[in-house]
Amino acid sequence: MPFGDDVAPGGFDLIEFADNPEPRCACVLLLDVSGSMNGVSLIALNAGLQQFAKDVRADSLAARRVDLAAVTFGDSVNVVAEFGSAQHFYPQPLTAKGSTPMGEAINVSLDLMANRQQQYRSAGITPYRGVIFLVTDGKPTDSWERAARRIEEGERRKSFSFFAVGVDDADIDTLAKISVSAPVMLRETDFAAMFRWLSSSLSAVSRSSTGQTVNLTNPAGPAGWASIV
Repeated sequence: MPFGDDVAPGGFDLIEFADNPEPRCACVLLLDVSGSMNGVSLIALNAGLQQFAKDVRADSLAARRVDLAAVTFGDSVNVVAEFGSAQHFYPQPLTAKGSTPMGEAINVSLDLMANRQQQYRSAGITPYRGVIFLVTDGKPTDSWERAARRIEEGERRKSFSFFAVGVDDADIDTLAKISVSAPVMLRETDFAAMFRWLSSSLSAVSRSSTGQTVNLTNPAGPAGWASIV
C-alpha cells in the first residue's frame, strides 16, 4: 500500500522526528526471562526496570534524546517494546518461563539497532553511539556464534556498545566469548543499582556532543554494583 504523507518509505513515522529533531542515543534492553529467573531475581528485575523508566523520563534532556526498545528471551524471543522516545517508555511487568534462546535474542536486538540507526539517517537525525544492554542468569540454549561475530563488527565500526551482565549462575565464560567488553557479574541481585547506573550513563551521554567520548563510572569499582570474574 502507498505510504501516507507522514510515513517514510522505511515504514516509520516522520512526525516522530519532526516534533523532536534532537540527536538520539538508541538503547536496547535485552532481558533474560527464562524459567531460572523466576522468583527473587524477576521481582528485583521488574522493580529496577520500573524505576529506570521513571528516572529516564524525569530527565528532561535524556527523555528527548534517548530512544528505548526492550527485547526479552525466555522460551521465545519477544520485542516487548519497539523503539520510541524514553519519555513514552512505560514497561509492563515481565514474567519468566522456558529456555534461554540468547543467540536469537541478540540477533533480534542487533537488527532493531541497525533499523533504528537507518531511520535516523533517513530523517537527518544525528546519532550517538548506540547501547545494547544484556542481562542474563543462564547459558544460551541456541547458537550464539553469529551474534558474537556481529557484535564484534558493530563494536569495531563504533555503531554501538554492547554490555553483558551476568546474574547468579550465568555462564560468564560464554558471555566473554560473545561480548567484546569484559562481562560483569551483578552483586547481590542489586538490579536497582544496575539500572541507576544505566540511567545516569544515558543521561551523561545525552548531555555530551555526538562523537564525544563519555567516561562512565566503573560498575565494577569499589562502590559499584558489579564484579569482574
